Amino acid sequence: MGLIDDALDRAEQENVHRPIPATTYGQITYLLKQAQIADRKHARTTGTKPASNAELARRVARQVGTTQRTVERYRDKKIKKAKGVLASRIEAAVRRTWQPKVRAAARKRASTTGGITVETRARFGFSAAGTSTDDPRLRLITQHLPPSYAARLFTAKDSGATHAQLQNIVAEGLQEEYFKNSGTRAQGLQVEFDGIQYVELNF
Repeated sequence: MGLIDDALDRAEQENVHRPIPATTYGQITYLLKQAQIADRKHARTTGTKPASNAELARRVARQVGTTQRTVERYRDKKIKKAKGVLASRIEAAVRRTWQPKVRAAARKRASTTGGITVETRARFGFSAAGTSTDDPRLRLITQHLPPSYAARLFTAKDSGATHAQLQNIVAEGLQEEYFKNSGTRAQGLQVEFDGIQYVELNF
């Protein structure tokens, strides 16, 4: 994942207030349940047979970077606590989808009424009619973008967009809202947005 994809995940997590399960057993059980829910939706859509428990364990194992047997041992409480990098991967996997209804509601608000705020330190350059108007330089910018940009970012992220594609959506939003003041000045200005040092999103 890229910087903007990660920032979207962090922003979603800011809307979640109920803590994730504290134990490895609870976290693995949650991931298995989510895998089962997704599989049942897929089975209903395609008319295929639902996955077995073993297959669900394999899917979760791939998700967190371990073996099916290890997932099954956590599920069966034969191993109590994950450690090190694996523990971090399991926790991160849970956080990415924890409280899906809360996340969905936050996304809907951002996409329809609230919009999304971008804070970034990055290199910005400008051109107009094919001619450079300014040497690229680092700027710290905080700018609220309308709901349409939030909707585009969520749609692109969910469809597996690359970091460059997500970056282009943010670049367009900053170009139109910050540098062109919602289209009221600097007509024809094109903004280059790269060299991102950090980016945070909020909705």
